[in-house]
Amino acid sequence: MSDMAHATNTQFSVAVHLATLLAGRPGELVDSVELALSPATNPVHARRILGRLREAGLVHSHAGPKGGWSLSVPPEALTLADIWTAINADSPVLGVHLPNPACPIGQTVTTNLHRQDTLARQALLTTLSQTTIAHLLTP
Repeated sequence: MSDMAHATNTQFSVAVHLATLLAGRPGELVDSVELALSPATNPVHARRILGRLREAGLVHSHAGPKGGWSLSVPPEALTLADIWTAINADSPVLGVHLPNPACPIGQTVTTNLHRQDTLARQALLTTLSQTTIAHLLTP
């Protein structure tokens, strides 16, 4: 596996990183500037991702000069599947394209790939549900 940058969407991994950082600071409010340092992102991007986690009820925020972010769910109960779902909602896992509507082969391929996408999503969520943020805090 290469460490080189990819065009892959990294919002899930950044979200997991941010949640793990918050789990490591229980009872504290951590501001987005500080949170953005570890995953090497900018605070605006971190806030966008945290906003999705907040909408899902996984984190909460407090405004003001002493404000910041904290987990709403205990790290032992917060799974990677919870975070995946908060970030990706019902987005396809495989990124199935839209074929030419006049092509019967394209229609068949797309239908079959949608079925595979559903199976892949189920397998992904099953696997991710087995790991919690607490697991990631353990070296």
